[in-house]
Amino acid sequence: MTNNINKAQLSKNEEDYLKAIFHLTVDSHEENTGTNSLASYLQVSPASVNSMVKKLKTKEMVTYEKYGKLALTQEGRAISTYLIRKHRLWETFLYEHLNFTWDEVHEVAEQLEHIRSSKLMKELDKFLGFPRLDPHGDVIPDGEGNYDIQAKTTLAEMEVGARCKLVSVRDGSVQFLQYLTELGFALSKEITVVDKREFDKSMTVDVNGKEVNVSRKFTENVYVK
Repeated sequence: MTNNINKAQLSKNEEDYLKAIFHLTVDSHEENTGTNSLASYLQVSPASVNSMVKKLKTKEMVTYEKYGKLALTQEGRAISTYLIRKHRLWETFLYEHLNFTWDEVHEVAEQLEHIRSSKLMKELDKFLGFPRLDPHGDVIPDGEGNYDIQAKTTLAEMEVGARCKLVSVRDGSVQFLQYLTELGFALSKEITVVDKREFDKSMTVDVNGKEVNVSRKFTENVYVK
């Protein structure tokens, strides 16, 4: 890598930015994104984003031209993929072995993902049995950095009478996950679309024999198969 810049020279904040760009581009099936989208995603000011992007460009983690699109370099993508791998392995460990619920694991994993021991992550992966999915149904990149991006279908795309299962969520916020739990939704739970209103695209769905009404915003944040 040019200038011998390595992972240890990136701050936690810089790593968080790389991961956010990854989510906005790779996870969203977009090759690049703009600084305004990044500011909105991170809930920070455009000025803060511009300042950080300049730093990351200097370190050859991103490519960016003023008023243009923002994209990860090969090194930037490698680092962000590794961060996501660590994050999702920690989420899995917390969920399966420390009695954390799926709405509690994210915040703690955000802290743990910045631990730099590669041996720790290899042993954690082995201890967990080399899982492919985290507690939210998201793919865990493997030890070589391979990331199997799967086509996703939202509940909003289902028609009346369709039967499907919840496989992951787009909105991983604590509030949304708690709301899902309150309504009886969980990974692999079977869902039947009972009604879909033309006016606002809201739905009535059956989950475990219980009919619930959900908004379009809700259905657009739930992935099914």
